[in-house]
Amino acid sequence: MLSALRNKFRVSVNTFVRSFQTTAPVATERFDLKRIPADDEGVQGEKIIDLDSVLKQKRNIFPTLESDKELHDGILYKDLPICNIRVTHNNTIFTLTSAEGAVKIIRSCGMEGFKNTKKGTNIAAQTTAISIASKAIDKGYKTIKVRVRGLGPGRLSAVKGLTMGGLQVVSVTDATHVSWNPPRPRKARRL
Repeated sequence: MLSALRNKFRVSVNTFVRSFQTTAPVATERFDLKRIPADDEGVQGEKIIDLDSVLKQKRNIFPTLESDKELHDGILYKDLPICNIRVTHNNTIFTLTSAEGAVKIIRSCGMEGFKNTKKGTNIAAQTTAISIASKAIDKGYKTIKVRVRGLGPGRLSAVKGLTMGGLQVVSVTDATHVSWNPPRPRKARRL
């Protein structure tokens, strides 16, 4: 009886060992396709815009000297309110001002409820842009100019969020400061 149990145990151990001695399973085509994300995943504001097709349109998206005389929803271009977007790696701050520069609305990702490192994400910037757009519409603003300043992950999604919120963006201007005399770099790390 003891020998029968030993033989039975050896058989089960051998089958157990054999199952681990096989090669790794080869990935099939179906498995690889599951891992590729769909086109609609992620934040829509971070998609790449094809500038060639936009430039071929009749209307110029870049402001010129003649654009001050253009009418947008019955308002001269130079009298349109300006949405200043200050983008940093840690936060995104939106300020809606009149054409003269008087501040009307201020929102930031921190005010919107995002904390710590989540304030610097593109999702936070887009959510804040949608909220400031709804506040601007409540105050009677429909058409705006946008001035973006700074480098960070929320640059493109902030402008996209303003349009998603219902505002009509007439022009986008980059006002990022370029330093001609940058600060001195940090000293080299000793290893």
